[in-house]
Amino acid sequence: MRPRFLPSARTTNWLLVVGFVALGTALWMRYLVIQNTQVGLACDAGRDSTLCLARLIASRLFGAGVFGWVAVGAAAVNLLRPTVVTFAIALAATAIGVVLYNAGLAGFGGALLLLSLARPAPAEA
Repeated sequence: MRPRFLPSARTTNWLLVVGFVALGTALWMRYLVIQNTQVGLACDAGRDSTLCLARLIASRLFGAGVFGWVAVGAAAVNLLRPTVVTFAIALAATAIGVVLYNAGLAGFGGALLLLSLARPAPAEA
């Protein structure tokens, strides 16, 4: 029986960093940029700043469900062929998607991500 896909301790630490940075960025974006009344009024009044551009891009992306679809796609690829890179992409997209209003799709991506830990590791060449 082949060993299961299980990242090493060092890789797990990097995955924790990726997950927490994505989660922190999403929380900052939602509560201090998107839902902040002063920022919203300033950006809607025509303020030209990097914060308003980030707000516009994030709101367009979560409006189209991009974070959820990326989470599902990367988790599905990771389920079929588990690698650390696709795991990290799916983890970050899931964290961002759950916080930024794509909870259904991102939650499904998170479930697929958990299932990928039960898959056998790819064969070493």
